[in-house]
Amino acid sequence: MNVINALKSSIKKGIQQVTAPQPLKEFEPATLPWLDKPGADIEQFVRKYERGRNVPYDLAEKLKFWQKNGYVILKQAIDPAWIDQYWSEVEELIENHKQYKTLVRVDLPEYAARPVLPINEVPKDVLNGPYIKFMDFHDNSVLGKKIMLHENIITFLEAVFADRVIAMQSLLFKYGSQQATHQDFPYVVSEVPSHLAASWIAMEDIHIDSGPLYYYPGSQYNKKFDFGNTGIFFNGQSKYNPNDFANYLDKKCEDFGLKRETLLIKKGDVLIWHAALAHGGDAIRNPALTRKSFVNHYSSIKAYKHHRQSPTTEPIRRSMNGADVFANPIMPDQEDIFKGGEKL
Repeated sequence: MNVINALKSSIKKGIQQVTAPQPLKEFEPATLPWLDKPGADIEQFVRKYERGRNVPYDLAEKLKFWQKNGYVILKQAIDPAWIDQYWSEVEELIENHKQYKTLVRVDLPEYAARPVLPINEVPKDVLNGPYIKFMDFHDNSVLGKKIMLHENIITFLEAVFADRVIAMQSLLFKYGSQQATHQDFPYVVSEVPSHLAASWIAMEDIHIDSGPLYYYPGSQYNKKFDFGNTGIFFNGQSKYNPNDFANYLDKKCEDFGLKRETLLIKKGDVLIWHAALAHGGDAIRNPALTRKSFVNHYSSIKAYKHHRQSPTTEPIRRSMNGADVFANPIMPDQEDIFKGGEKL
């Protein structure tokens, strides 16, 4: 009887191994955004896309550039007055941090055990220094939502996805991140992994010594890194780590002759990049220099249907310019407490 049971158990395990879903090793071709598929007809799309006629850039030119390089830069896409007002809200958040619950990530050794904290638990001198990410401050700010869902950004992204745009999350930086080379999709995950893009909004003119962003044009077509056990995604079960990921990306880009470029843009300029564009943060060579930036991640309505903090409930939508951002279900009392943007 024991032999029979053992045989049954062995067969069952074999069936489970065969039927268990295998980790993704590449984006699924059928679900790619139309621009990433062979034969994408940009001219025909632009002719039919009436919204694209009302932006201060040549949409067809930008889409062709995106298709080849995996990014675009929109010059002066955001009014500098909006930038100044939004950053003044960040300064208020820091100055009176004891009054607020916004989450921050502190990437310092002494915070390694608990890197994500409410801002009211972090000393002001730490908040004013490097290695800080202010997380989802757009939840708290009317103006933050208006900037992340700005017409100039959403019109382009709607064209990229050929679908309604959903803003997923945001990060604010006062200093350069100095983050090693990476791609976003292993960490920022939507239901359709290829339906992901990001905007990097310059909150000041960017200096070469401030730890500027760098990127590898064309790297979105490189073969994906396999984290082992978890495929193209990174989590606690992954065999390989972000340093392995960075080394792989740098080597692949070098092997394919892809040249690293540095982002030196002006306040109000916006970089938008593809889910798989390899990028990182350069070293801060002058610690006195800030690198203020507002970073947002986006998906399509078919690929991001619920807030990541509440994946089984219907989200509360904040809609602007034909796009949505979901209200934070965890901290409803903090929603839009910075109201200055209502006047703009």
